[in-house]
Amino acid sequence: MRIGFDVTAAVRQRAGIGRWARGLLQGLAEIDQENDYLLFAAGRTPPPDGLLPQPSKVRFRTLPFSERTLLILWFRLGIPLPVDLFTGPADVFHFPNYILPPLRRGKAVVTVHDLSFLLYPECHEEGLRAFLERVVPLSVAAADFVTVDSAHVKNEAICLLDIPPDRVEVVYGGVDARFQPVKNEAVLQAVRQRYRLHFPFVLHVGVIEPRKNLVRLIEAYDRVRSALHLPHRLVLAGGLGWLYEEVFQKVAELGLQDLVLFPGYVPEEDLPALYSLADLFVYPSLYEGFGFPPLEAMACGVPVVASNAASLPEVVGDAGLLVRPTDIEQLADAIARALTDNALRAELRERGFKRARLFTWQAAAERALSIYRRVVEAP
Repeated sequence: MRIGFDVTAAVRQRAGIGRWARGLLQGLAEIDQENDYLLFAAGRTPPPDGLLPQPSKVRFRTLPFSERTLLILWFRLGIPLPVDLFTGPADVFHFPNYILPPLRRGKAVVTVHDLSFLLYPECHEEGLRAFLERVVPLSVAAADFVTVDSAHVKNEAICLLDIPPDRVEVVYGGVDARFQPVKNEAVLQAVRQRYRLHFPFVLHVGVIEPRKNLVRLIEAYDRVRSALHLPHRLVLAGGLGWLYEEVFQKVAELGLQDLVLFPGYVPEEDLPALYSLADLFVYPSLYEGFGFPPLEAMACGVPVVASNAASLPEVVGDAGLLVRPTDIEQLADAIARALTDNALRAELRERGFKRARLFTWQAAAERALSIYRRVVEAP
């Protein structure tokens, strides 16, 4: 079987979809010694480094246009320029970033990671939201099969995108092996120094944008700090996304400029130490299609407080404290409990280790391979 895989996101996007695509490819590299792979990317994207370390089984092709140009050609101008004209043929193509481009031949699998653009349109930049609202339904209707990141998104896709239940399956993400408690003091000290974290702290990791519910997290943190006089600061690690101004306004309104810190995007190689340094990880998102950070935090031995919305209960299970994301008092209470109850903290750590071990990229790759085979063999 020859499998085509769009690695544009895997190479260009550092978090989210990029991490999902990289993890799946690495899982495929570990378990699949049989099939041939055709990796391709838009524009002047360099070959992916080490994603599938089997040179005899892998070919890489570059599409002759940038990603932006291709999207304009396909979906604004309606020019059906087929991807396989440039990549060559494959039995099945996997497009892991919502959008299915034109193909002349070969079966197609498309991945839809979440439907927040339909359910929480106010949390999205208007241009991107309008584009996804128009193009994603067309893509899933044209695809031979659709994968999603969680059972929650599967149910939403069936209801909102009218996908037949037998044409959509869950491929969960995994936790990379690097995420484990960091005990090397030199490594921990280097990360402390790099991000100036010489104090106890509560951590959040994710893009700074409305869906992450950070305004309510800041308010809950302020309540806990005022009530318990704890020395902890709040560290919101992640790059700036969109519509983030209200987050900084809330920090200024509450006078927390010295207590709420924004270190920016943290590279993957620093994340295990950053998690390991935190006393608590909090993830109160309004909506997630999956949610890597809570699993990564649990794998590093950090107690987790998370939202009970969308897919997060499916991911976190009973290994974290789950709260209503719109209930600031409940969020503050969970943060206080997780910081002050040592028995609870120990229990959450143990549950977290067990929970994180359930999500592996090998399992994701096995599920993806079974889907590829089924799609290719279907009449």
